[in-house]
Amino acid sequence: MKKNMPAWDLSDLYKSIDDPQIKKDLETYRKSAVKFAKTYKGRLHELSADEFYAAIKDIEARSKLSGRLGGFAYLNMVTQMKNTAAVAFYQSIEEKMTDYVKPIVFFSLEFNQLPQAKINEWLKDKRIKKYRYWIKRLRKFKDYELTEPEEQIFIEKSITSGDAWVRLYEETSSRLVYTVDGKKYNDAELSKLLLDKDEKLRRKAGKEMNRVLFENSHLFTFIYNMIMKDKAIEDDKRGFKYPVSARNMSEDVSDKSVEVLTATVKKHYKDIAHRFYKLKAKWLGMKKINYWDRNAPLPFSADVNYTWDEAVKIVLDAYKAFSPKLYEIAKDFFDNNWVDVPPRDGKRGGAFCSSPITTWHPYLMLNFAGKQNDVLTLAHELGHGCHHQLRIKNGELNEHTRMTSEEVASVFGEMIVFQSMLNNTKDDKAKLCLIASKVGDMINTAIRQIAFHCFETRAHNERKNGEVSEERLSQIWVEEMRESLGDYVEIDEDSTHIWSMVGHFFFLPFYVYAYSYADCFVNSLYRVKESGKVKDFADKYLDMLSKTALEDYATILKPFALNPNNAEFWEYGLELISSYIDELEKLDKKISKK
Repeated sequence: MKKNMPAWDLSDLYKSIDDPQIKKDLETYRKSAVKFAKTYKGRLHELSADEFYAAIKDIEARSKLSGRLGGFAYLNMVTQMKNTAAVAFYQSIEEKMTDYVKPIVFFSLEFNQLPQAKINEWLKDKRIKKYRYWIKRLRKFKDYELTEPEEQIFIEKSITSGDAWVRLYEETSSRLVYTVDGKKYNDAELSKLLLDKDEKLRRKAGKEMNRVLFENSHLFTFIYNMIMKDKAIEDDKRGFKYPVSARNMSEDVSDKSVEVLTATVKKHYKDIAHRFYKLKAKWLGMKKINYWDRNAPLPFSADVNYTWDEAVKIVLDAYKAFSPKLYEIAKDFFDNNWVDVPPRDGKRGGAFCSSPITTWHPYLMLNFAGKQNDVLTLAHELGHGCHHQLRIKNGELNEHTRMTSEEVASVFGEMIVFQSMLNNTKDDKAKLCLIASKVGDMINTAIRQIAFHCFETRAHNERKNGEVSEERLSQIWVEEMRESLGDYVEIDEDSTHIWSMVGHFFFLPFYVYAYSYADCFVNSLYRVKESGKVKDFADKYLDMLSKTALEDYATILKPFALNPNNAEFWEYGLELISSYIDELEKLDKKISKK
């Protein structure tokens, strides 16, 4: 399976961790920050447009250098997390960058004390006006900034507080060993066993996963409590009202809109997730399916395995059919070594797209095992990569990661590949299996992630009153899973500790709702595409992706006559999932009659 599976080449960043350019760049970064502080601290109010533009270009250059150094250190580490040299190098870079950035903490604080009239004066300069989105974003956090000494303390403490706990979590997770039938697996490899047709093998893998997590639960519980407390301290000092508020502000969404999304999705638990798992229990020949059976293939599905080359062709063909422009962007990832594909010992589990430098290409990490889900995962991460490439022209500072929109391109990429695969499937059983797999994924994205969000919200709220016990975290987890998945999914003692596998709880608190946000967003977009009511949909879609970090959602969705501020927007997206389940029920009856 690993034949012809590429690994990324990071030499376009640095040749190795011993590259002498790293030391030079670190020193350049350090001196640049010191010089910037000497030049501008206490003087922003008197700068001319020319001087302020020079300051912007200085910040931009330092941002690129920071991304290059930190990005290389992280990407080099995640494929070899058992390599002590790689891990130590990453930590060293993190500590140095944290220390070197301290002199420039003053900038945003001083900038936000300026009168708007001064900023408006600068914005008359065409060169500065290009950075208006960056300036707008800086001003947005004005009311939540602290004094310079306090901000410096938060920066200094980050490597021994929140960041340190995240590092411990990731290193511990990557070192876990699971044993099934005498064979040892890492978490990525074990997850693939849960997609096996053999119910006994899935059961063994599911039980083993929970057993190992239970054995490590004391450590994971302690880490999670420290991360929650660390966040609560900072939220309190900055004046954020709710644990989710800081994330919402970063996403440019209101607390209320997330509440509406959550309530709308929960309202549809029964007619989407519960209804689907009732069907799945029937297909698997069970009264109830086990928690680990949710993503299991159906007994009558063809056991199809894809080579890497086949997966790439399927994805690229679907992208090309949707938009030749999107295809050309996607093709670059395979013509160059921008993708790391094979699972291997010490490599971090899962998949991601990393964009360390805004004006540079991204890197995709996969753990490809040849299953249908791996093909769709490739489509997902490639969507992220193409989204980044469409935004390069916006510049280093104007761009920022907004999770709710980041997941739009990836989920849409999955959707067009899924529809392409579905259109090429003629057999009713094969079609049922394909739709069932997609619905399962959509439930994982739109429904289950909201259940995750509810778990997070309850855990963080309870943490305000003291440490939350391992037993209580598991109890909250079970309650949320039972409510969201319904009576046809068994949630018992063999699935109580799965919460500790959800990495986003640890390294990106309150990220998870972004998946549901994006899934409903994409579903609504896709329904507009299918309606044929919007001329040149593909071109308008790509143009929208190029602006996701610049404009609010109501603005970028205006060409599609969609308004995410209305509850109907979320309903419209969820109806697509429901319609797929309608199709499954029809196919099920049709097949049963044969």
